[in-house]
Amino acid sequence: MAQSTPPLSSPPPPVASPGASPEGTAPRFGWLPAPGSWKFHLLLSAVAIFVLGPLGGIAASYMNFSLGFFVGGQVLAGILGSAVTYGYGPEGKHGANYMQTMAASVASMCAMAVLIQAMVWLGMPQPPAWHLMLFVGCVGMFGVGVGMLYTPLLVDRLQLDYPSGYAVANILRALTDKRLLKASIAKLGGGTAVGAAVAWLTEHVVRLGATGLSASTIGAGMVVGSRITVPAVMGGLIGHAFTPYLREMGWLGAKEPFRKIGFLIGLAMICGAAVVDLSLLAVQAVERVRNRAKAPAGEVPAWKQVKLSRLLAWVVFWGVAVVVVATQLLEQPLGFIVFGLVLSLLFVLINGIAYGITDQNPISSAFVICVLLMSLLGLKSPLVGLMAASILLISTSVGSDMQQDRSTGWRLGTDRIIQFRYQVVGIIMGSVLCVVLARVFMSAYPVLAVNQLDNPDIQVGQWGSAMTYKFVGAIRSLGTLSEHTVKALLLGLGLGFAIEVTRKLLKRHERYQAFLKGSRTGYAVGWAMDSVLLSSPYASSFGAFVNLPVALWFGVGGILSSAWNTVTKRAAPHAAGSPGEGEALPEDMSTTSLVGGGLIAGESLYFLFVGLAGLVSLLW
Repeated sequence: MAQSTPPLSSPPPPVASPGASPEGTAPRFGWLPAPGSWKFHLLLSAVAIFVLGPLGGIAASYMNFSLGFFVGGQVLAGILGSAVTYGYGPEGKHGANYMQTMAASVASMCAMAVLIQAMVWLGMPQPPAWHLMLFVGCVGMFGVGVGMLYTPLLVDRLQLDYPSGYAVANILRALTDKRLLKASIAKLGGGTAVGAAVAWLTEHVVRLGATGLSASTIGAGMVVGSRITVPAVMGGLIGHAFTPYLREMGWLGAKEPFRKIGFLIGLAMICGAAVVDLSLLAVQAVERVRNRAKAPAGEVPAWKQVKLSRLLAWVVFWGVAVVVVATQLLEQPLGFIVFGLVLSLLFVLINGIAYGITDQNPISSAFVICVLLMSLLGLKSPLVGLMAASILLISTSVGSDMQQDRSTGWRLGTDRIIQFRYQVVGIIMGSVLCVVLARVFMSAYPVLAVNQLDNPDIQVGQWGSAMTYKFVGAIRSLGTLSEHTVKALLLGLGLGFAIEVTRKLLKRHERYQAFLKGSRTGYAVGWAMDSVLLSSPYASSFGAFVNLPVALWFGVGGILSSAWNTVTKRAAPHAAGSPGEGEALPEDMSTTSLVGGGLIAGESLYFLFVGLAGLVSLLW
């Protein structure tokens, strides 16, 4: 987190027009509607909700049904949105941001179609379609409200990077501003081309794919730097070293990887560290309330302002709506539905931190944790477990997307209230498409309705449904919570809490901080402490979520980025004022962030087009 590990790129507050909207900026083409007018927003909404949103939603559903993961389509929506708003000049970036926000919301909701597939696999009776749409929609509204609630903490205060959001912000600025486009196109475009090429190679060259190479993983590492990625590598290496002992203890099967138990430890470590940080923030919040009268007027820019009372009312209203729909229409017990809502309040924060640091949103891990906790409470009904855990899954998905989109808006200076409204419209469209696409896909391809756990020999072709497989496997474990699972959770909580307390004490030690800042030796010691010896639980836990090769490639990206930035920073004083140095870029559009963002964009676009091409080939 930023209090213990300063963000590697802390851009200055964006320079934005009043309200951070394109109002008052004359469009380049006379036929375009006036910026900020109802026709302007109608144009953006129509393109996003009827073209970009369904495009990303269909691709997300297909990818989850086939590959077991999905890309939200923010990059593609941002590029196409920039084409629509190009006529508005540099301020068109806000309109493009609104469009990608709405389209990404549709895609995230459509990806949840696997929950309906899980119901079918478990042999559960199917409620009327409109009941499911209403339930999914209410949960989505609750999730975006909770995500918005944590935005001031994760985006404004902690300034987490959100690498994909960083990439989208750079793309929107470059494509709507000729000056920035000229200065950044080679780095951003080159990174995108390399990212797509690497994605193609890993799919078609077996040996290369077996190494776990991923352009987006390296790109995310380049955005956040070595103080985040090296801890992830250390977490993976420690887990790999302890795997034989865990197998001997019975915590892992003979051939099971560390992450089978590691993700429990990792999530619990984040929880333990979050307890420390949230406690400190609560103390600071009390002080802030006491000193509110002394605070200068206009402290918060207009584009950031959100009325907390209205936001809390939003969260409460949609939380109640979820309870009413779940208990009255879907006939679920009140207690576990409320449990799912309360757990969502915690995991939207935890997953948001993980997403902001590593560009990975562990939604399936959160789902499994929810199921394990319900087992601890004595739940044995698969249907109740699935519905309660679905609340957590949908909330963490759309809530973390909300935070990523707000981080993009923070870099651009986009009005948060307007961006929130666009996201809400996307949730409505996505909740409808989610149910429709689930039924369309399962009707068109009956193999999707076959429980692969009960029929392991069935030929599924490209329909691997890995995410559904994980969900159904977790639901079936209800009532059988093992002793080592509880021990793993307690171990992670203790480690996360102890490490974060120690880091906070060192942070407040004046002589230690002076030593770190006083020499190169101090800097090296500080790096070693932050990255290896006493690394942030938020960063090191990533090594427990993924296989070791993924953590290693993530580390490669961070080390390359930090090495490049160190070398260029030293060379900068000698190069200053040299002729032909080119157009200056904003501080947060550094070479490593542009190339890293391009790598993320290239791989995302490749898999998005692969998903769409696969779907088209099946239909034709």
